[in-house]
Amino acid sequence: MVIFLINQEIYYKNNVKFVKSEEYNYIFNMENGFFARWGKNKRDDPEYSPFGPEILDIEVSTICSGSCPWCYKSNTTNGKNMSFETFKLIFDKFPKNLIQIAFGIGDLDANQDLWKMFEYCQKNQVVPNITINGYKINEKWAKRLAKYCGAVAVSHYNDEYCFNAVELLINVGIKQVNIHKLVTKETLKGCYDLIDKTKNDVRLSSLNAIILLSLKQKGRGKDFHAISQVEFSDLVQYALNQKISIGFDSCSAKKFLKIIQNNEKKKFLEMMIESCESNCFSQYINVEGIAYPCSFLEGELMYEGIDVIKVNNFIDDIWFNEKIKRFRKKLIRNKRICPVFKI
Repeated sequence: MVIFLINQEIYYKNNVKFVKSEEYNYIFNMENGFFARWGKNKRDDPEYSPFGPEILDIEVSTICSGSCPWCYKSNTTNGKNMSFETFKLIFDKFPKNLIQIAFGIGDLDANQDLWKMFEYCQKNQVVPNITINGYKINEKWAKRLAKYCGAVAVSHYNDEYCFNAVELLINVGIKQVNIHKLVTKETLKGCYDLIDKTKNDVRLSSLNAIILLSLKQKGRGKDFHAISQVEFSDLVQYALNQKISIGFDSCSAKKFLKIIQNNEKKKFLEMMIESCESNCFSQYINVEGIAYPCSFLEGELMYEGIDVIKVNNFIDDIWFNEKIKRFRKKLIRNKRICPVFKI
């Protein structure tokens, strides 16, 4: 199949997706997740995608029984679900260069339409990924996740729920199983403990990586505190010394770039780092179908959302909407470092 969109060529070959144009190109392996992007030539790095987002972060449920004290969404068991019909309506408005959807959900059983959404993604050459809280998971659901998802992350709130979920997901054949761990002054000791347990707990022997997440003081996380650059560097070095694989959210890129300044593999590592991609290469949509630059900016007074369901043309009405363009320019001028939260 070949699709032409405004001097853009998209095609698939052996589960590899190619996008080609004069100033923006990428290759994405839908089986192993390998991704490479370039501009006019292999050394040129485009500032943003002119054809819409590569990644969609979509919230399909706000129902969660975790009640975690740092939840920036402040989710509870009284939440909302997005229907499959609404999801399909939103999905069909997105340009064909979309390659991945990161699903946001609380409890895995909260939205019964989740599996239909996954199936629709797969039918349309988009890879679904998801982060779960580890509660209520069973072998049946784990096998379903293995059938559809490229990667599954388990948020670390409780050792037993998290580690048992990781073991189950690995046992059903998911190769990219990660643990998400929020890093704050209040959770820092727990971060070190998790690294130690990853090395010693047999349930985590095939874990892909621990993904360290930077704090955004929002929702129930307002009373938590960010760690310093020195504390972050020490934590990363400790993990590396223990030979534990780690990764980061894009919010942490600034801190990690400082760590590798004198590293002999600096140039290689820099290529592996993606700073904030909000409205440059990614888009967030909440459970009601409202688009924001990212999930953390939902509800922030200076960033009014856009109703995706009501727009006619995603590129014109959202991607190049004047509000979105202003945010994009501000982010790029700020070297793609968050212009809102101090991280």
